[in-house]
Amino acid sequence: MGTITANYDSARPSAQNLAARSSVEKVISILRLTFGLVPIVAGLDKFTHILVNWDQYLAPQVAEILPFAPHTFMLIVGVIEIIAGLIVLFKPRIGSLIVCLWLLGIVINLLLAGYYDIAVRDAVMAIAAFSLFTLLSGKQ
Repeated sequence: MGTITANYDSARPSAQNLAARSSVEKVISILRLTFGLVPIVAGLDKFTHILVNWDQYLAPQVAEILPFAPHTFMLIVGVIEIIAGLIVLFKPRIGSLIVCLWLLGIVINLLLAGYYDIAVRDAVMAIAAFSLFTLLSGKQ
């Protein structure tokens, strides 16, 4: 009888386990919203330049090899960022990996352009996006 009770008690989630799971779910929600909404806002701003003139961040080496104007490229980037943000919101596991890889591409561009401080910030964001991907392993 004691064995049955012990097995039953160990099968029930403890309050501590529930709290830990709840904390992880909160982190997942925060990261999902962050990596869903921030790319959408940044993507939309490629069209409006309310936050910044994004064209200035395009590395000259990249601009030289484009078959069209750098501004056109940044508009395409904006569309891709909007789509990536939407994917994070609706399919967060694959979306977080897409955003992580996208941010690493941005890091390379920023390093080429000499924006080392912003490159470091975006590298940290890529790590956070990969962390979301890792937290979601086994889900979806």
